[in-house]
This record gives sequence, C-alpha cells and structure tokens, in this order.
Amino acid sequence: MFPKKIIQSLSSLSLQFEKIISDLHTSEQTQWQLVLTQAIFANQWFTRESIIKSLKGIHFMLQVDEIEKWLNNYSQLNWNQNKRIGIIMAGNIPMVGFHDLLCVLVSGNIAVVKLSQQDTILMKAVMVELLIANPEWKDKIEIVERLNTIDKVIATGSNNSSGYFNYYFSKYPHIIRKNRNGIAVLNGNESKEDLQKLGADIFTYFGLGCRNVTKVYVPRDFIFDKLFEAFLPYADIANHNKYINNYDYHRAILLLNSDKFLTNDFLIIREDKSFASPVSVLNFEYYDDVNDLAIELHIQREKIQCIVSNEKIFNSIPFGTTQQPAIDDYADGVDTMAFLLS
Repeated sequence: MFPKKIIQSLSSLSLQFEKIISDLHTSEQTQWQLVLTQAIFANQWFTRESIIKSLKGIHFMLQVDEIEKWLNNYSQLNWNQNKRIGIIMAGNIPMVGFHDLLCVLVSGNIAVVKLSQQDTILMKAVMVELLIANPEWKDKIEIVERLNTIDKVIATGSNNSSGYFNYYFSKYPHIIRKNRNGIAVLNGNESKEDLQKLGADIFTYFGLGCRNVTKVYVPRDFIFDKLFEAFLPYADIANHNKYINNYDYHRAILLLNSDKFLTNDFLIIREDKSFASPVSVLNFEYYDDVNDLAIELHIQREKIQCIVSNEKIFNSIPFGTTQQPAIDDYADGVDTMAFLLS
C-alpha cells in the first residue's frame, strides 16, 4: 500500500468519525448508539460524554494536513512490511488503543491485538470503521487471547504489569509502557479561563488517563480558592456513582489519619510529592524557583506524560489540551512509527 492510498483511507476514516459524532448528538437510532449503550453497560467508568470525547480526539488526529506531515517524517517507510506486531491494549479510557493500532496498519504491518476486557466493544466497533475506510486492512487485524507468533510487541499497562511484560516479551523488540501522569505548573497569575481549562485536564475521563493532570506545582502564596471557584462547572462529576465512592473513601482515610487536605465536596487537594494520585484526589507541591523546578522535572521526565503551564517549561502545552494529542504525539515520548520501521 502506498502513501497516497493510506492518506485517502485516513481521510475517509476522518469523515466516518465526523458523521458518527454528528449522529450521536441526535436521537437517530444508529449502530453506534447501540455500541455506546453496550460499552457503558460493560464499563461503568465509560459515559456517553467520555466516549464522544474520545471519538472527537480520534477525529482531531485524522486531519489530512497533519497526516501528510506525519507520514513525511518517515521517508524510509516500507509500506508492506508484514511483520506481526503484538498489541496489548489498555482500557482505562475509551478507545485508548486506537493510535497503536493505526500506527501498525499504516506501517504496513499486521496487528495482533489483545483487547482490554474494559474496552472490547468500542475497539471492535473502531476496527469495523477501519475496514470500511480500507478493506485491504481486513487481513491486517487479528484479535487474539494470547500473543503467539509475533515479531514485535507494544504493551500498555501499569508499573506492576510492566515487570511481567518485560520478562515475558524480553526476546522480542518491544515498547513497554508503565504508569505516567500529567502535571501542571501554576504561577498564580493564571486567568479564570486558564484554570477552568485545567479542570478539563483533571476531570476528563474521571482522571483515569495517563494524560490527566494528577498533580499541580504552585508558588508558596498560591490561593487555592481560585482553583475551587474555577472548578465549579465540573461539580456534576459528583453524580457519578463510582467517582463519588472514590471521593468518600479517600476523604474518610485522610480524616482518620488526621491528614491535612482541602475539598469542595467533589475534589480533594492534598500536599504530596507523588505524581500519581487516586481518583478524586489532586496532589500539589510548592516550589520556590521555576527554573529549579524545571530541572527537577527534567530529571523525573520518565514519570511524566505531559506538562500544562503558561511557563516555558520543556514541552509544556496550553491548559485544556492534554486530551487532544496530535497524531505524532507519542505515548511516553517513544516514536511508535520509528520502532515499527526499525
């Protein structure tokens, strides 16, 4: 398959997702309406809003100009490699495995996919759309229970599962992904709009994504009331049963331990050096000098997926954009296409 054919296929796929998103905003009973209902029933962390958000993210990736620029970065691309690439997908947010699958198909390889039990329904529906966009991919996708007869592996999981993946797939070229988190660096001069957009970075997908902000760095004189005021538009998150159960549990633990924390009845803010935080909890840490902080974050970059800030810290992105990665914005900063072509 040649680049022109791939660009045509992805352009067609973009139009398909645009129509799906449009139809989901109507009362029309489409196949994707049924898919959403089944996916929400199977995984209570998935909601109609979060699934549509993920679909919009895929559509955002598939802009023709961006696809052309992306593919132009790989002049050595062999469009028909036919290597068998094992993909172990995560299921923390809807259709999170799409990008890996797309890279394998575009690189001319065969995707041997182990689906996450938490995201089987949506990913199978996405595969149908891929085959509509390009029927030639029919022989390039296999769904399996175990990864056998493979040439390379891309596995996404937790810090615990990564040890198992590294051991089990040690003889194959591999990308093994562990836990990473998004962080924010605030200077106290952010506008209310900036902080509301930060709320989207925190609360989208209930904070379960590796790109969600789970920790903020703030100056010593930072006024946290500004955060709580800006986050009021997200108060409806407390109506989600699993989320508020997490909130109640972690609030009770903090109270029992007599730990200091701040809360607005749907978010707990606590001082903690960890990047990772439980659902409904936002960690914070004070800093004195932003340049010293930048050095510290660079040292710990392997734990960080993305940074949102108005400060010029390495690779920082604007508030509200953590869940809109471009097609060449690779997880963990590892170029998946270069790995597939090496």
